[in-house]
Amino acid sequence: MTAFALKDVMSSDGLVETGRLSAHLKVSKIELAAAAGLSRDAVSKTARLKAPATQSRLRDVVEIITRILPWAGSVPQAYAWYRAQPLPSFGDQTAEDLVKEGRAEAVKAYLARIAAGGYA
Repeated sequence: MTAFALKDVMSSDGLVETGRLSAHLKVSKIELAAAAGLSRDAVSKTARLKAPATQSRLRDVVEIITRILPWAGSVPQAYAWYRAQPLPSFGDQTAEDLVKEGRAEAVKAYLARIAAGGYA
């Protein structure tokens, strides 16, 4: 299993670097933006990339993928889960759907509950 953590995609000034993150996920920056519910400009324009809302959304994606990684086995597989796995507790929406709606904290709580042996 490949080690992956928020620090792996952070710049020295504490920002999530979309280039590093997209390389780990093996997707383009535009695909990353779409999966995080961000606009193309949010990942390509420096001012938008540094915005707290953009950084928060990118951190949410990284945190969710990091939590899934031990179960998925690799970063690309964890990302595939994030994009495609329906979550029964949320009407079969995916983690991606929920993050796009601003409900990343609910996904993280769900994953914590499953990790502790709870039911989906």
